[in-house]
Amino acid sequence: MDYPEKTVLAAFELYSQLAANGSVMKEGFAHLYSDEDVRSLAQLFAGHVNCTIIDDADAIYLIPLATMSPFHMTNEQIKKDFLRAGATNLDMYLMYLAIIVFVGCFYDSYTSFEPHDFVTLESWLDKMNERIDALAARSETDLRQAETDLSVNWVALIRKWTDLDSIKETAKRQDRTTSRMAFLLATKRFLEAQGLLHDNGADEYSLTEKAKTIFTSYYLEERYNRSITDFLYSLDHPAAAAKEE
Repeated sequence: MDYPEKTVLAAFELYSQLAANGSVMKEGFAHLYSDEDVRSLAQLFAGHVNCTIIDDADAIYLIPLATMSPFHMTNEQIKKDFLRAGATNLDMYLMYLAIIVFVGCFYDSYTSFEPHDFVTLESWLDKMNERIDALAARSETDLRQAETDLSVNWVALIRKWTDLDSIKETAKRQDRTTSRMAFLLATKRFLEAQGLLHDNGADEYSLTEKAKTIFTSYYLEERYNRSITDFLYSLDHPAAAAKEE
């Protein structure tokens, strides 16, 4: 489709601002974003760098979709900025699991698009322990099959979480311990830095509007992510899961 030069320039202006800042307020770009051709062309630009453009009531966001995107944060950068010294890729995968569980705390195991107002650090920890316990209760054969199907090393993740020192959960400086709670606090800092989590104080956290938009408009509809969450939450109903297989 051929676009008028004015439309191309308008779409590039929108895309370039998103590329530079990661997001823009709708108020300042309403004259551009209201044009369907501008939105479509800007989305095309984003697709060429493995990104997508989404929006909520107040803002427009450029979201990387693949590790090869120049806007994607590398594993090394995440480990350096948010995890303890010596962190490995397994720590990264455990953080990813912790994020899935965190989102699940709001969305009733991914069955509702209306999130709860907030979750506490303690309830997040409880839910994480529940998920790991449910995983550990499955047979090694089931876990190995799930590893093959989903490319996730469930056995190693169980061991990694189990090895974290639960005795230190009451330490005053969790950032200096290797406890499970300290790991969740590191994950919390990552989510907060990405504008996905709001710290309400008193160890209560809520999702930002950006997070709600990403999780409901993209993440929960992405087949691979859904297959992982479906497996995680099918652990509550093993008989039903076995029947489906």
